[in-house]
Parts: sequence; C-alpha cells; structure tokens
Amino acid sequence: MQTHPKRNQFVIWAAVAAAWLALPALLPTYAVDLLVFAAIYTVAGLGVGLLLGQCGILNLAQAVFYAIGAYASAYCSVELGYPAAAGILIGIGTSAATALLIGWPTLRLNGYFLALATLALSIAGNELFFEWDWLTGGTYGIGGVPPLTIFGFAFNTPQRFFYVAWLAVALACFLLRNLLAAGPGLAMKAMHDEPDAAAVLAVDLHRLRVKIFILSAVLGSVAGSLFAHSVGFVSVQSFGIERSVLFLLVPVIGGTRSLFGIVLGGLFIAIAPDILNKFGDISQVLFGMMLIAVVIAFPNGIAGIWINLQRWIPSTRRA
Repeated sequence: MQTHPKRNQFVIWAAVAAAWLALPALLPTYAVDLLVFAAIYTVAGLGVGLLLGQCGILNLAQAVFYAIGAYASAYCSVELGYPAAAGILIGIGTSAATALLIGWPTLRLNGYFLALATLALSIAGNELFFEWDWLTGGTYGIGGVPPLTIFGFAFNTPQRFFYVAWLAVALACFLLRNLLAAGPGLAMKAMHDEPDAAAVLAVDLHRLRVKIFILSAVLGSVAGSLFAHSVGFVSVQSFGIERSVLFLLVPVIGGTRSLFGIVLGGLFIAIAPDILNKFGDISQVLFGMMLIAVVIAFPNGIAGIWINLQRWIPSTRRA
C-alpha cells in the first residue's frame, strides 16, 4: 500500500497540536503557569536565536526590549487607561525605534566587541528603568495590570492565557519560518557562512543586521507585554542582565538554527529549574551542571538529537 509522507506528517503534527491544546484542562494550575512562562521565554528567545543562529550576533540586550514591552503595556493600561492592544503596539514601536537608534552604530562592531556593546546596553537600560521611577515605578514597579482582553473576553487565568501565549509562539515561528525561506533568509545564511562573498553579491550586511536586530527587539517587546498582562505586575527586578542571559540560553540549549529547537529550549529553561527546586539550596548548582552537561552532550542543542537521528535512520536502512 502506498504511503503519503506529507499526509502522515500532517496527521502527526495535528495530533500533537490537539494534545497540546488539551493540556490546560489536564494539568494543575502551577504546571500551566510554567508552560505560559515557557511560551514567553520562547518568543523572546526566538529573537535572540535569530540573531545568533542566522547572523552570528551575540545579543545580551534582549531584556531591555522585554522591559520596554512590559512597561509600555503596564503604563498604558494602568496609568492611561488604554486598551491592551495600544500598549502592545506602543511597546513594539518604541522597541523598534530604540533598536534602530542603538543598532545602527553598534552593529558595525563584530565579535566580542559587539557582545560587550549589547551587554553595556543591558546594564545601562536596567539603570535607566530604575532611575525613571516617574515612568516605571522604580523598585515599587507598576501593579494592577489588567488581564489581556480580546473582544470582551478576559484571559484572566493561566488556563486561558496559555492559548494567547502559545498562539504568539506559533505566529512568531510562522513569521520566522517564512522569512528564513525567502530572500532575506538566504541573505542571512550567506552573511553567516561567507560574509565576504555576500558583500561581493551586493548584500548590504550592515543594513541586514540592523533589520534583524529590530525584528529581534520586536519579539522581545511582545514577550514583555505578554509577561505584564500575565503576572499583572512589573518591576525593575525582572529586567536585569540575568534575564538577558536566560533568553540567550533558550536558543543555545534548544539549537540556534532550529525554530522547533528554540521552542524546546524555552520549555527546558522554564521547567527544569522548577523541578530542581525540590532539592533546596543546591538547586542552582544542579541547574548549572545540567546546562553544562546539555551543552557538552549536544553542541547543536536539543534539536541536534533529532537531526542526528534523521541521519542515523537512513544509514541503518542502507546497512
């Protein structure tokens, strides 16, 4: 009987999606909360992974754009009474403008100098969020952020917000998948693998890097807005350099050049620390050891397991 690989693949993915959508009804609230945070980390991590995997740019400033999105949603909702969509759009616009303003001169740097520049941006941004207490609330933060409401329906429980957060992941993956398959994706691949050859072929490397940096910032801002409406409170403590490192770990653990791997990385970063918390004070040490073990065992990320399996299966068939 003739098989249809594409049809079988569609059936498998449809079954996986249906099972995933059923999780909020099957899991306890704290587990659904973890999955919501996994989705938020994934959206921000997709932006970092796009820069790292496709452009070779180490971005340690994603927490700045994450904070911009969170504060824009919080301030517009609480202080100005704007609808959630307005705060999200203002955060996106502000993040894009900031990324353009900072990225245009900064992205002329390369290697460690560029990484240090983004690190400096993250530190400076966190300090500004602390000092601008008239806007951000400083250490007191902004509380009372209303739940996200769409067409009068409030996503005011983790079970409901689960669908919003993972819809954002699906849309981001769809956008990036189409981008990577089109001309810009080919240009990024050329810039990553053979920058000199790409320049000869009239690829404006600097302009392309700035555009990707802006897209990464937009994803970080969307993640921040989701965070604000999910927890209902934002403060400067949530946007330190450790948050940028966390967003960097998402693609590094999952696989920088695999969208599905980045999703797995977001799940790992959200769930693994919670499991290890059962071991008490030593949990942070165990988490660090786990990260080292994963990086050593899977240098291409968790997604590398599937890639190696695909290579191994045909070889066994030929044998």
